[in-house]
Amino acid sequence: MLQDDMLALPMTTGGGGMGDFSPPAAAGMGGTSMSASNLSGKAKAAIVVRLLLNEGADIPIEDLPDELQMELTQQMGKMRLVDRDTLHAVAAEFAEMLDNVGLTFPNGLAGALTAMDGRISRQTASRLRKEAGVRQFGDPWERLKALPPEDLASLAEAESIEVAAVLLSKLDTGKAAQMLVHLPGPVARQITYAVSHTTNVTPETVDRIGLSLAAQVDARPDLAFDSSPGQRVGAILTEAAAAKREEVLIALEEEDEDFATDVRKAIFTYGLIAQRMQPLDVPKMMRVLAIPDLVTAIAFATDEDDVATNEFLLDNMSSRMATNIREEVNERGKVKRTDGETAFGLIVSAMRDLIATGEIELKSDEEEEDA
Repeated sequence: MLQDDMLALPMTTGGGGMGDFSPPAAAGMGGTSMSASNLSGKAKAAIVVRLLLNEGADIPIEDLPDELQMELTQQMGKMRLVDRDTLHAVAAEFAEMLDNVGLTFPNGLAGALTAMDGRISRQTASRLRKEAGVRQFGDPWERLKALPPEDLASLAEAESIEVAAVLLSKLDTGKAAQMLVHLPGPVARQITYAVSHTTNVTPETVDRIGLSLAAQVDARPDLAFDSSPGQRVGAILTEAAAAKREEVLIALEEEDEDFATDVRKAIFTYGLIAQRMQPLDVPKMMRVLAIPDLVTAIAFATDEDDVATNEFLLDNMSSRMATNIREEVNERGKVKRTDGETAFGLIVSAMRDLIATGEIELKSDEEEEDA
């Protein structure tokens, strides 16, 4: 039985090898202890890791390069017994080394590029990676899980059904569901059925798929604009006067009907609030709106869609506030077009700000169709 002044490490039957030494004699039996100075760096690392694991420490060994993980595991397989004096000497040496550390740098160019992310231009970082052959991602699946669902859907559509099924399986359930929403119905059904055939997929296969998909994302060229052309024109027309907005949309439909449709989807107008906003989000918008602007907008509204938005807002705010606003609207009288359109713009701008900060979310296309 091992004495309590020894630290047990995995046993091995083979002799030789770095760090493979005979067990020390028990206290009082006349043996001599193995000195820490006789141990290699690998053996000392194995002792420290085993000690930390015995103490319940959570060591991210999986973050090490595969070669180092293998060397550490092989070294631990060669170790036998370490006496308490040697253990204390190795631990003290390790602690002293940590105390003397004043500054650490990332390990290699990959770590340096990660540390400098956002501080050097993307062009410089891309050139350095290509010249050094450094990939941009560590765990590819963490990078993929951070992508928007529409980007994941595009990746899935471009791949085989089997690869898409692995992608779907690796995502969190919420993100996976959102990805399916952005896929055509038949494709979504094929992918979900293909998940039933992923039982025997190996971890190596999953890793290769992740690396391949992440490489495709990394290979995409840098774009000058974050938003699509339709979104950019839609944002511009949102701020334009109603007459000019409709004139431009009619001209766009004559030139390119598909592009005009994209632009219309990106336009936020007062009349669309009732169609695209969630009823539960109205109180959030009321907290940031100036009541006089809302009174002006409601008093100015005459088109069917604008009037529908009036009722939508009034019905989903507190009854007391709605009553007060109705009374002020009745006293407001006729509103000039410039004042009315300005009020419309202020309300729409407030809604867009809430969307940009993530405080509210518009209805999806499917919800709009069902409404």
